[in-house]
Amino acid sequence: MSTAILIFFVLLILLVLIGTPVSFSIIVSTTIYLFASGQDPSIAAEQLLNAIFSNYLLLAVPLFIMSANIMNVSNITDKLLQFCLSVVGRFRGGLGHVNVVLSLIFSGMSGSAIADVAGIGKIIIPMMTANNKYTRGYAAAITAASATIGPIIPPSIPIVLYALVSNASIGYLFLAGIIPGIFMGILLMIANAYLAKKKEFPIESPVPLREIPKRTIHAFPSLLLPFILLYGIYGGVMTPTEAAAVAALYALLIAKFFYRSLSLKGFYQAMNDSARSSASAGLIVGSALIMNYIIVTENIPSAISSLLENVSEYPILFLLSLNLLVLLLGCVLDATVIILVIVPLFLPTIALLGIDPVYFGVIIVVNCMIGLITPPYGVIILVIQAVMKIPINEIIREIWPFLFTLILSLIVMIIYPDLVLWLPRVFGYEG
Repeated sequence: MSTAILIFFVLLILLVLIGTPVSFSIIVSTTIYLFASGQDPSIAAEQLLNAIFSNYLLLAVPLFIMSANIMNVSNITDKLLQFCLSVVGRFRGGLGHVNVVLSLIFSGMSGSAIADVAGIGKIIIPMMTANNKYTRGYAAAITAASATIGPIIPPSIPIVLYALVSNASIGYLFLAGIIPGIFMGILLMIANAYLAKKKEFPIESPVPLREIPKRTIHAFPSLLLPFILLYGIYGGVMTPTEAAAVAALYALLIAKFFYRSLSLKGFYQAMNDSARSSASAGLIVGSALIMNYIIVTENIPSAISSLLENVSEYPILFLLSLNLLVLLLGCVLDATVIILVIVPLFLPTIALLGIDPVYFGVIIVVNCMIGLITPPYGVIILVIQAVMKIPINEIIREIWPFLFTLILSLIVMIIYPDLVLWLPRVFGYEG
């Protein structure tokens, strides 16, 4: 290992530890590395431009962000909430079940856990805590846990980013996320049912059966979006990037003309939030692309592969070890950074061990999403705390049963790959 790469890693770690944003830490460390190794700093710009212009898939990220923000500023989430209340709200802990089912449905439209928790949390948490039916911590905890499903069921921004670095089929990745996402939702509902009985949470008044068709009709345009996207991609009508554009346009049309709930001020807010989020994501993506050039130049993937040759007979052991590492990193690093910076280091080893890249991608994304609710970092926990003004210690105290439930779902997926790969194989995947 050269002196330049040692300087790079030491400087990167120091900058992150003192609180410098990860994207700026990578950019500064990369610049110092290029000078230290005697390379022209303009190589960074060249690598960045080449990567961006050859990966139009990146356009899907701001488009999915925009569709999520449009739905958040309109009342689409409220229509979905009323539909979920009519279906699962009549059982003990019903609002907890509604929370999970709403996340399952909303996940098919936004592709972002942060968008899910911001959009759903503002509505469902006050409903759960009204008249002290649920504690604030419990309402926030189950909202945070269910939001992790968002980037598993398509569309999914983290899966788009994984497809970017791995060259795996984004279509099959989207398919592979459906059953795991539903499985996670079912386990969370089982955990909620158990806790609701243990804590003696109330049973909601059931919605009259005659109301269900009306609420279903109101929610139907929103429920239709995931099916439009999946049919468009797998029917050969559109590429994933075009599907992201369709999602944004569809959200805009139904918010404006069907629900008539999108004002000019709301549209401006959605575009402003989308621009900020896209710029933030773009900085991380750009810096990671430059860092990947350094990693390849220094031949780090080959070095890691040679160190791990002894585990080639035990792929499951390697997979469990790697997932433990990612789970620990998820406590302190953002999912985007893990997928773009950490995961590419292990892709050659994954290929060497014969581990399917689509299966691996879903497992890693699930792992990263669990990291979003893992203390101390827990980005989703911090978002709920900031939006709803709920003390963070109350949320953390209630999050553990749901965190362990999600870890259990991850272990099951690792041990039983068919849970992830069955649906892609139905559609012709040969992995």
